[in-house]
Formats: sequence, structure tokens, C-alpha cells
Amino acid sequence: MKTALLQLNVTDDPVANLEVTLGYFRQAVAEGAEFILTPEVTNCVSTSRKHQNEVLQHEADDITLAALRAEAQTHGVWLLIGSLGLKTGDADGRFANRSFMISPQGEITGRYDKIHMFDVSVTPEETWRESEGYRPGTQAVVAQTSFAPVGMTVCYDVRFPKLHAALANAGAQILTVPAAFSPVTGAAHWNTLLRARAIETGCYVLAPAQTGVHASAAHKTRRTYGHSLVVTPWGEVQMDAGEVPGVYTTDLDMGEVAKARSRVPSLENARPFDGPG
Repeated sequence: MKTALLQLNVTDDPVANLEVTLGYFRQAVAEGAEFILTPEVTNCVSTSRKHQNEVLQHEADDITLAALRAEAQTHGVWLLIGSLGLKTGDADGRFANRSFMISPQGEITGRYDKIHMFDVSVTPEETWRESEGYRPGTQAVVAQTSFAPVGMTVCYDVRFPKLHAALANAGAQILTVPAAFSPVTGAAHWNTLLRARAIETGCYVLAPAQTGVHASAAHKTRRTYGHSLVVTPWGEVQMDAGEVPGVYTTDLDMGEVAKARSRVPSLENARPFDGPG
């Protein structure tokens, strides 16, 4: 199955971002992709909560979701919208960081709200408190598709192996990890974490990413790591997109899932245990 990861350099303008994303989407279709994936926060990269309140929408009104659903239906392809920043109506004003699986009929067949919030101090100059602007999700999700069950995660979730094991034990054969990863942690951990999640579960791991310096007139700019990856169920890096925005295609052989799991059946071999005394 031909799969396309869209590596984006999103700004804080959802309208302008959508035009770029649609162009890449149509290029992926022209290259024969049957499953297309976009990164985390496909609609808007912004460090300003005020600006987000001005440009983000509720799910029912979001222009990026509506347009990409229509494109998936027009071209008859599966689509993972890595995530969108969306208003929720919560009393505290926090947004949702929500991933969507879209069918070739344009229907939403899976919704996943990012569970683990990026509340970290990477360096004295780089501190993030995602939970101040986004509410965490509570529900793990396996989306059913015509080619494989897909376990949906987002970015910082990759550091929590129990989530990915639960998805694999629930039937997932592909894990999606759309991201807007920090360059510092990306250089140190991105490949290792994604390969580990593939090795532990015997799943394909598909990780479309944001890349580069994200332009903004309203607030300080942000930089992301890029290097969208496809990792095989045996833990090999099948594709690395580097740092340039664009469309990156590769073929998945779903037979590799059963092959990897038969060689090292770690999901079957896992046992419960008591904690340390």
C-alpha cells in the first residue's frame, strides 16, 4: 500500500496553511498514495493563546477539517489529519489537540484527543506548558480502516510505551505519531523513541512531522525538528524525510507485521507482575 507523509512548515494563519496542505495532498494523490498523513497542528502553529482564540474554530466550523474531508471523498483515499487545534467550549478556555481518521467517503471514522501534555523544561530557554492551553484526552483509540487497524497517538505520546502496547493489544497494526517535535529533543530522542515503539509492538510506525521555522507576525517564532519517519515492525527506519517540507511516499507491506510478531512475540509474552517492595 502506497502511503504519503506530508511534512509541513505551518504558520499561524489557518487559511494560508490550508492552501499549502491541499497542494501537497493533491500531489500525494497524483503519486498514487492510498493513505495520506499530515502532522500535528496541521491548521495552525502558534505560541500565542490570544491569537489561537482569534483564529481557531470548533470542530463543526473548522475549515481545514471540512476541506480535507471533502478532498478525501473526492479522491477516494484514506487520510489521517495528524491533529488540529480546536476550540472546545470548556469553561477554562482550553483547546483540544485532536487527530482524525477520515475514510475514502469523507467520513470521520476515528477521533483522538492527545492524552499526554508536553509540560517540560528542555533547556532554560525552551520551556513548554501545553496543558495551560490544551486539555488532555482520556481515551485511547484504534481506528478501523480497510487496510489495517490504526492506533492513533500524537507527538509527546510517543514517550509512553504503555499507551502503544495497549493499542497493539487492542488490534492495532499501524501506530500513527504525528508531531511538532522540538529540535533539541528531536535530535536526541526522535528516532530512538519511534523505533522502540515499533520494536515493542511489532507495528508499523508512521510519524509525519512539522519542520523548520514557523513564521508568525503575532508572536515569537517556533522551530520544529522535521524528519518525518516510517519505521517497519522490525524497527528499521524505512523512510526519513529530512528537514524539507513536501510529500514523502513509501510502500507498506502489512505482512511484515505478522512476520515481526512471529519472530519476537513480545505482546504475547508479556506478563503481569507485582511492583517492587
